[in-house]
Amino acid sequence: MENYLKTAQSWLSDSFDEETREEVRKMIAGDPVVLEDAFYRNLEFGTGGLRGVLGIGTNRMNKYTVGMATQGLANYIVKNVPKGENSICISYDCRNHSEEFAHITANVMAANGLKVYLFENLRPTPELSYAIRLKGSIAGVMVTASHNPAEYNGYKVFWNDGAQITSPVDKAIVAEVNAISSPAEVKFDPGVNASKIEYMGEEVDKLYLDDILSLTLDEESRAKYAKDLKIVYTPLHGTGVKLVPEALARLGFESVYHVKEQDVNDGDFPTVKSPNPEEASALAMAIAKAEEVGADLVLATDPDADRMGIAVRNNEGKIVLFNGNQTASMMTYYVLRKWAEKGKIDPTKYCVKTIVTTELITAICKKFGVKVYNVLTGFKYIAEIVKRNEGKGEFICGGEESYGFNLGEYVRDKDAVIACSIVSECACWAASQGKSLYQLMQDIYAEFGYYKEGLTSLVRKGKAGVEEIAAIMTSYRNNPPAELAGCKVVKVVDYLDTASTGLPSSNVLQFFSEEGDVVSVRPSGTEPKIKFYFGARGNSADAKIAALRDQFIK
Repeated sequence: MENYLKTAQSWLSDSFDEETREEVRKMIAGDPVVLEDAFYRNLEFGTGGLRGVLGIGTNRMNKYTVGMATQGLANYIVKNVPKGENSICISYDCRNHSEEFAHITANVMAANGLKVYLFENLRPTPELSYAIRLKGSIAGVMVTASHNPAEYNGYKVFWNDGAQITSPVDKAIVAEVNAISSPAEVKFDPGVNASKIEYMGEEVDKLYLDDILSLTLDEESRAKYAKDLKIVYTPLHGTGVKLVPEALARLGFESVYHVKEQDVNDGDFPTVKSPNPEEASALAMAIAKAEEVGADLVLATDPDADRMGIAVRNNEGKIVLFNGNQTASMMTYYVLRKWAEKGKIDPTKYCVKTIVTTELITAICKKFGVKVYNVLTGFKYIAEIVKRNEGKGEFICGGEESYGFNLGEYVRDKDAVIACSIVSECACWAASQGKSLYQLMQDIYAEFGYYKEGLTSLVRKGKAGVEEIAAIMTSYRNNPPAELAGCKVVKVVDYLDTASTGLPSSNVLQFFSEEGDVVSVRPSGTEPKIKFYFGARGNSADAKIAALRDQFIK
């Protein structure tokens, strides 16, 4: 008997409710491929938490896998944290079952004797990060699958600094979660410990907005141009609708137009194929609205409002999308320019970017005399640098190519609320010089050189997909390319080798050519795909990116 079938049959026990058991019976009698994918493994609780397809099975997001993960997290906290410090903050987004999973998490934590601060309804990930530090909590849980398609949900775990967990805490929590083998081990008794659950709401919203908006930099330009700057904003059905419009209003932006259909919180995301601002199709309705009202700027945030995508008008008046590298570079330039004008830059100030994010940010930081750290992919590594430098230096801002950006130290994750605020303010500053955001980006290229980046992902679903992705990485390790678009490869970096990189081990490969072009290859940590990042510089950069895609994407 196949192991996955034995595992499925174990879900017919009294540890599972009748509705679940009936669904398992149907799955056993149905397509064996579907059954195998649902039960061939436990949904991996990785170093950031859970993420997977919703449904019945050990390899799915459901109330049982969430409950067991929460019990493992609770066990770690109870064993390792003094009782006076063991409170936890919990939030959730608009996804299907997010509210249910958040309340399960709260009840399991309370049953384990922990104080729980639970948002009264959906709130963005960055506000959860802020609340953890505000409440002095040891940990936080955000129920979200971020920008993944509608069939996914997830469970991000944060630690007391407000950042997602990193080593060694992450590995210790993973071990505790993996030690939970049955729902029968989960402490769950709703109502008995209800006094341990305290709800958070508008009072935290106010404090959060007060603090992050204190980081804005140009009240004078906003006073002149914010009122008339036309902005279209869409939360893509997510949590951003709670706070982004309020933040913009507080900064004086009065001409903010909504895509009303997408203001509706809906985990099915009915108006988009995927609620990911990295994908042009997700901004289609917002761009149509911008054409209707003659908007200067389009802003979009993903379901948990930690990522932001933008579109601007070019010199011909056509709306064009900026990618994450362009947006992060432009905001870094703007922030550093303003800090320099205010005399705030000194050797203790620094920025952070990830290894797959444009080197244009490095060039900008060098011009302003600001140190820049290069870290592994994932904003938790940016936050780790901030934690390491507390008391020794000040974090200015940081960004990653995947549409994440943050400013200041109040939030220890990417924050689309402050990003929307800063890019809108930047538009006012550009207007004060008679320029658009598009023209500002062209000025940056003129000063620092033209940088072009590209990203292509290959999706490989199911067990076979996991194996194929692993085989691709093995092949590139054993047989790295000799050339990149006809140019000799002069350096190969394998981020599994911590001794050579000085960074935590990560399944990433980078190939560098003698002309400075770079290709990075890494499996996604949250979706069944392998990602190829391409980077080139100079007048022929566009042609090089096209050639690199042809070389690597077969």
